[in-house]
Amino acid sequence: MLDIVGQRFWFFFISLLIIVPGAISLAIPPALKQGIEFTSGSTLTIRFEKQASQEEVRQAFAALGHGDAIIQHSGQGDFLVRTRTLRPEEKDAQGNVTRAAERLEIEKALTERLGPLTVLAFDSVSPIVAEEIVRNAALAVAAATVGILLYITWAFRKVPNPFRFGTCAVIALVHDVLVVLGVFSIMGKVFNTEVDAMFITGLLTVIGFSVHDTIVVFDRIRENIRKNPGVDLEPVVNSSLLETLGRSLNTSLTLLFVLGALILFGGVTIRNFLLVLLIGTVSGTYSSIFNASLLLVVWEKGEMSTLHRRLPRFRALLGGRLRAR
Repeated sequence: MLDIVGQRFWFFFISLLIIVPGAISLAIPPALKQGIEFTSGSTLTIRFEKQASQEEVRQAFAALGHGDAIIQHSGQGDFLVRTRTLRPEEKDAQGNVTRAAERLEIEKALTERLGPLTVLAFDSVSPIVAEEIVRNAALAVAAATVGILLYITWAFRKVPNPFRFGTCAVIALVHDVLVVLGVFSIMGKVFNTEVDAMFITGLLTVIGFSVHDTIVVFDRIRENIRKNPGVDLEPVVNSSLLETLGRSLNTSLTLLFVLGALILFGGVTIRNFLLVLLIGTVSGTYSSIFNASLLLVVWEKGEMSTLHRRLPRFRALLGGRLRAR
């Protein structure tokens, strides 16, 4: 029988190797490249009737005084433009328009330069709204985490140490959040990938998926504990993991195929959201199988205090294996 639990510290070490580069990137300001929802600004999704290149659109915006605009080109030919907050229309005391909205001026200038176009979407966020979104996003993630901890502790109240189940599930979802944040931090520095409100939505979805997958495994552990009273937790957890491994992998692979298709053929406006789900699905599947359940064994055997002493051994052993090759 495959001994997953016996290799638990290797799986923890792999998680550490994945998280550390992202953590280093997060420690280097700016931790994440924030979109207009967090910094204020305007976004337009534009489609031209005639084919236009990304460089032509960039030059057109630079000529209009928006040289710092970020231009993204989707596979469908749409352009997602992020720039500073566009000026609204101005009116006199009688309510007459004295100056058109800057958005309309941009549309007119682009039409004259690159041909007829359609604005598929337009959003503008003020600094006050941006601050409120940041605060609400942090509160949403914190509230979800606390709620998950309390619910799992209550749901597993009939097994020994139910609080450990809740805590290990939260540690696993923190692992997944760190992986997603770390990847997007690196992508922000390398590819100018921004995080926006859809990123927070994706992050909350990842948290939900991670906990769902973890509860499936925990539920099997609970059943096996009831069937085998007095048996050591280590073989019970290992047996439970093997029983649920196929289901977890099949569920995740099905979701990954769907997300992959959407990333390839979906619109540019939801691509970052889909990337969050893709990264979170992979990380959530890994953490549910190789982190959350194995932490229960580590806690039960009193090995929490020895984790930091095992890391040098892993580095030495890994170095020896690489030299042997």
